[in-house]
Amino acid sequence: MIRRWVCGLSLSLGLAMPAWAQASFEQARAAHRVSDFTLLAANGEALQTLRLDHQRRALAWVALEEVSPALLQALLLGEDKRFYEHSGVDWSAVARSAWGNLWNTRTSGASTLTMQLAGLIDAGLARPAAGRSLSQKLGQVVLAGQLERSWSKAQILEAYLNSVPFRGEVVGINALAQTLFAKHPSGLNAEEAALAAAMLRAPNAAPALLAQRACGLLQLMGRSADSQCEALKGDTEALLARRPAMLLGEQLAPHFARQFLRADGPALQRSSLDAGLQRYAMSLLKQQLAELSGRNVEDGALLVLDNASGQVLAWVGSSGALSSAAQVDGVLARRQPGSTLKPFIYQLALEKRLITSSSLLDDSPTQISTPAGLYLPQNYDREFKGFVSARSALGNSLNVPAVRLTAMLGAEALFDRFNALGLALPETSGFYGLSLALGSSDVSLLALSNAYRSMANGGQYSPVPLNQRAGSTSSSPNRNAAPRRVSTAAASFITADILADNSARARTFGFDSVLASAGFAAVKTGTSKDMRDNWCLGFTSRYTIGVWVGNASGEAMHGVSGVSGAAPVWAKLAGYLHRAQPSRAPQAPIGLVQQRVEFEAEREPARPEWFIRGTEQARMRATAQQRSNQGLGISNPLNGSIYALDPDIPPAAQKIRFEGQAGRWELNGKFLGRGSHLAWAPQPGQHVLRLLDEQGRVLQQLRFEVRGASFKAAGL
Repeated sequence: MIRRWVCGLSLSLGLAMPAWAQASFEQARAAHRVSDFTLLAANGEALQTLRLDHQRRALAWVALEEVSPALLQALLLGEDKRFYEHSGVDWSAVARSAWGNLWNTRTSGASTLTMQLAGLIDAGLARPAAGRSLSQKLGQVVLAGQLERSWSKAQILEAYLNSVPFRGEVVGINALAQTLFAKHPSGLNAEEAALAAAMLRAPNAAPALLAQRACGLLQLMGRSADSQCEALKGDTEALLARRPAMLLGEQLAPHFARQFLRADGPALQRSSLDAGLQRYAMSLLKQQLAELSGRNVEDGALLVLDNASGQVLAWVGSSGALSSAAQVDGVLARRQPGSTLKPFIYQLALEKRLITSSSLLDDSPTQISTPAGLYLPQNYDREFKGFVSARSALGNSLNVPAVRLTAMLGAEALFDRFNALGLALPETSGFYGLSLALGSSDVSLLALSNAYRSMANGGQYSPVPLNQRAGSTSSSPNRNAAPRRVSTAAASFITADILADNSARARTFGFDSVLASAGFAAVKTGTSKDMRDNWCLGFTSRYTIGVWVGNASGEAMHGVSGVSGAAPVWAKLAGYLHRAQPSRAPQAPIGLVQQRVEFEAEREPARPEWFIRGTEQARMRATAQQRSNQGLGISNPLNGSIYALDPDIPPAAQKIRFEGQAGRWELNGKFLGRGSHLAWAPQPGQHVLRLLDEQGRVLQQLRFEVRGASFKAAGL
C-alpha cells in the first residue's frame, strides 16, 4: 500500500525534476570542483599543490579502486548494509523507520547511500537544519531510482565518497584522508576507515562519540576487541585536536604553479617541468646560499628553458625557508642586470658592422656627460687594459669599451633592441642614456633568460609559454606566435662564440674559473650596483639557464661576485643537464668566414677569428683617431669636468684617475706625485690640476669640479 502510494507520487515528482538531475556519472565526475590546484610534472608526478577555495576542502576525484577496502567495508556496515540488494530505496528500512516513528522508538536511518547521493548532487534535495520536508524526501526517492537505473553500484559508491561532507570544511574521502590522516585513501587502515565512516552520521560530533561509533564498526568488521576501543578513544581525541594540514602534497614549484594557474584555471594539470631537475635545482640553490650565508645573501632564483620550444623545465622562485620573503618570485622580480646585457651590445654592433670580433677597442679612462655630472665607467678589477680586441673586451666584461660601443650605436637603438628581446624596459631611452651599457635598467630573470635563448636560436625571439603542456608545441595565449627575427644569425653566432671562449675571459677570470666547461656553453656573469644583485646567464646546445642570487630586500651582499655567487649554480646545472650527452657547439651559419688574425705590437696572440663576409681582416691595429685620443698633456680629466660622487658606491671605487704624459702632477698648488697616471680620492669643490715636465714647465692646466659627499681619506 505504502509502496504504491509513494510510487504514484514519485511519478508526478519525476516529471518536474530538473533535467540536470539526469546527469551521467561522467558528467558528475567532470563537474567535481576541487579546492586545491595540483601541478604535475611532465612525467605526471605531482610537484605542487595550491589552496584556492578557503571555504571548503575538496581534492581531486579518486577512483573506487584507489579507496581502501577497509573503508568500503566500514561504509556499507555503517550506512547501508543492503546496498547491493536494493534499487535505491531500502523499503524494509523505510518500514522499520516508519514503525519506530509511530511508536516513538529509535531505529536506524532509512536513507540509503543512493538516496544520500541524490541529496548531495541536487541542491534542492540538500538536508536543511530542520530536516527534509516530505516533498524533499520523496524527491530523494525519485532521483535515487533514476541513479540506480543509469549508474552502476560502483559508480554510485565512487561518486558518494568523492562528494560526501566529512568533518568541518572537508568534502570527499581524498581530502579527509590527506588532511586528517596524511595519507592517500588507499592507505587507510581499519581504525582510520572506521573513524571516517563514523563521521558520516554526525561529522562534527565529539571525539568520544566518534570513537564509540568507530569502535562499534570495528567490531562489526571483526577487527577490534574491547581493549582496542579504549585506545581508539585516546587516538581519536589526539587526532582531531590537531590542526588539519593547510599545505598538502609536494611543495616544489609554488611560484611556477601560480603562473600556470593564471593561464588555465584550477585543474589537475601536467606542465612542462622536469621533476628531477626541479628537485635538483632547488637543492643546489639552497646549498649555494647556505655556503654564502656569511656574506649577507639569503635569496636566489633560477630558471631553465628548452631552447627549441621555450618550455620551462625548472622554475625556482625563491630559497624557501632561507628567505624572509619566500613569497616573492625572484624569476619575475625586476632587478638591475649588471653586465649580463653587454652581449647584446656587441651583437648589435657586429650586426651593424661597426666592429668585428677582432676590432681593437679603447679601454682607457673616459668620462661621459650626464645631467648629474660626468659618468666615469670603471672595470671589474679597477684597471684599464688599453687597446683590446672586441673578443677580449666582452670576454673580460670590460665596462669602458661597452660604454663606447653604446655611444656609437646610440642609446635609443640599444633601448629598442632590448625591448625587441622582450626586456620591456619601464622607462624611456633618454632616462637611461649610456648607462644602459652597464645594466642600469630593471629586468626580470624570466625576460633576461629568454633574451639569451633568442641568441641560442640564432637571433630569433619567441615568448616563453608559461602554460605549455609537456610535449606540446603551442600554447595559449601565444598559440599562433611564430618566432620573429631580432638579430642576424651571423652576429648571434659570433657573440655566442665569444661567450663560450674560455681564453677570451682568462685575463679577468683565469683559465680555471667556474665558467670553464667541457662542452659548449655560452655564459656571462653580472653584478649590479653596490653588489645588490648577482647573475649568471647563458646557454648550451639544448638549454638556456638563468640564475640570480641576492636579497629580496635589495640589501647589498658582502664580497660576492658573479663567479662566486650565481655562476657555481649555473655550472652545476649545465653539468647535470648534459650528464648523458655533452653540449656541442653550433654550426656556423651561411655568411661567415674564418680567417687568421694578427695584432700589432703583439697586443694579443694571433688566432683564427669569425667574420661576417666582407669584414675580414688579417691584421688589426689601432686607428689614427684612436691614437689621437691618447695625445700629450692631460688626457683625463677634461677641462670643465664635473664629477658627481655616488653615496652608494664605496669611496675606494670612486677615485679619479689622472692620466696623461709622464711628468709632475700638482693639484691646487700642492704636489701629488710623478708618472703618467695617479689615482686621487676626490674632495668636493673646485680644483685646479697642473701637469709639469721635469724642468718645471707647465704642460697643461685645467679646472674641474667634484660634487657630492666628501670622503674622510684625502690624497692618493
